[in-house]
Amino acid sequence: MPRLADPDPNAIPADVRDVLSALPPDPMVKMLTHSTGTVNLFIQLARAQFTSLELPARSRELVILTVAEYTDCEFVAAQHAPMSEAAGVDERTREIISSRDADNPHLSRYDRTLIRFAAEVVRSPRVPDDLFEQARNTLSEREIVEVLQVIGYYWSFGRVATVLDVELTTVYGDEPLLTDETERAD
Repeated sequence: MPRLADPDPNAIPADVRDVLSALPPDPMVKMLTHSTGTVNLFIQLARAQFTSLELPARSRELVILTVAEYTDCEFVAAQHAPMSEAAGVDERTREIISSRDADNPHLSRYDRTLIRFAAEVVRSPRVPDDLFEQARNTLSEREIVEVLQVIGYYWSFGRVATVLDVELTTVYGDEPLLTDETERAD
């Protein structure tokens, strides 16, 4: 059961109600609506994660699944399992992430680096130089910053879900939110 009640619909400003009316009902969005001054911005940032990054969708989903694992957020993991599959992340890779086995030989060098980098950013305020160099040799400078932004967004999203005990949902599970992109390999 969520730790906060749903916000009073009568206390939500008209402009926020208009934005929310265009979205499927979602318990996480309801929780975020307690902060009427930031919910629209949070939703806009979520859209940017799917429409404005140079980082490929598959890479983004690897990062999100890693953040979900290392923040212990079932909500984000459940939401992104089907999205990651649509982006080309196979079941075995999802299992490797959930077992925290980033050095697994099944993973490509690219995937290992990306998962290890994301996990370290969640765990610590600093990334060791050798891991940062691996990331720098694997990702463009723009992609490094985008990875950090995705991590920050989903860390925040995950903490709202875990601290407030937001109920799991699959509202977005069947929607085609991702486009086909070329998968990166070694």
